[in-house]
Amino acid sequence: MAVEMIMPKVDMDQETGKVVDWLKGEGDQVKKGEVILVIETDKIAIDVEAPESGTLAGINAAPGDEVPIGTVIAYVLKEGESLPEDVEQAAGDSSEQEDPAAAPPEEDSPAATPAARSMAADHDLDLSQMRGSGQGGKILKKDVQAAMQQPSQVSPGGKVVATPSARRKARKAGISLDQVPGSGPGGRIQAFDVENYLETAAASPSSPQPAAEAETLPLVGMRQTIAERMTSSYKTIPHVQFTNRADVSAFLEVREELNREAQDRGLEKISMTALLVSMVAGVLRDHPRLNSSLGDDQIVLHQEINIGVAVALEEGLIVPVVPQADQKTLRQLAKEVKELTSRARDRTLTNQQVKGGTFTITNLGPFGVEQFNAIINPPEAAILAVGSIQPQPVVLPDGSLDSRPLMSLTLSADHRIIDGVVAARFLSHLVRVIESPILMNY
Repeated sequence: MAVEMIMPKVDMDQETGKVVDWLKGEGDQVKKGEVILVIETDKIAIDVEAPESGTLAGINAAPGDEVPIGTVIAYVLKEGESLPEDVEQAAGDSSEQEDPAAAPPEEDSPAATPAARSMAADHDLDLSQMRGSGQGGKILKKDVQAAMQQPSQVSPGGKVVATPSARRKARKAGISLDQVPGSGPGGRIQAFDVENYLETAAASPSSPQPAAEAETLPLVGMRQTIAERMTSSYKTIPHVQFTNRADVSAFLEVREELNREAQDRGLEKISMTALLVSMVAGVLRDHPRLNSSLGDDQIVLHQEINIGVAVALEEGLIVPVVPQADQKTLRQLAKEVKELTSRARDRTLTNQQVKGGTFTITNLGPFGVEQFNAIINPPEAAILAVGSIQPQPVVLPDGSLDSRPLMSLTLSADHRIIDGVVAARFLSHLVRVIESPILMNY
């Protein structure tokens, strides 16, 4: 019996998965446990293994497709097995494979394959005006292609026939396709027809300039998840913020000395983030309320200190987690933070590497941001926002003025769990450690 491959669920709140790449193709031999597919959730890219050894067949999700969790996306066949009858019929012609993005047919619309329905919609063709060549008069993709060759620039529905790319160009330029002569089959308007029309219009001084349209971006995937979670966090968690400044003179000297030693010994350099992770983890041991979360009518004080490090991506933020950060040496933290940051930017983090955080650090200092308030990453109770290092005048104990490198630290805390004085003590303790790094070992 054919073994189903389904879109897997890796997150509790995951509803869909995006196909990134098939590493094996239709008809290829696969082995059980072999990675044959890469999918992407709103957080990470995931390798999917073959559920059984055999022949990969019936692939019905292409790269870029967003597929609901639990949907069958392919089958693995053993020798002598065949696809289920309904799948075999749908996959008989590869050009007729189902398009997951195609709109569902209306009750009164004629029978048509998803590919035919999608193509007809793209070209504004009325399926009710076509004769299908498939079984029982079902309209196939080739029937739509034949209809596109009919010598008419206007579809049976009364709309101009144009390619999708031509429509996009026209929308962006703010012009009506009624004005554009088509050069394609049956007078269909092509993308270059729109370009030629715009060039001609631009050359004519009396021609009105098309109005520019605002660009819109879909709120999907990671961006949608961030929007939902941050909105929920900001609405449901009473945030209270505390800001302090730390003189990082000694911090920078220690880091420089550590990196000279690392270079001499051929070891990983200590990044500022790794040093901060080490200091924050050590301070959290003495302030357990900052390493907690709110459960069902109870406060959970986590035994492990797992530090999340926010990493900026083109489409949003992702927070890989350094587990048991307080138990690791600076050398271990330097290597782990570098690897996690690199994997985050390459979208190759595993599901385990983005789960279990108990406290988060977000640093916008490299972008020149002096100070900012961060939104708590649920179910955590606090997040530390790190600003840029700025030379500023300070008054020394003897009353003289000097310029020192100062860094702002802003703690956002869940006021349901953490009182103001508890947060203030944590932040003051952290500033002391940053200003006197020898206290890391105390």
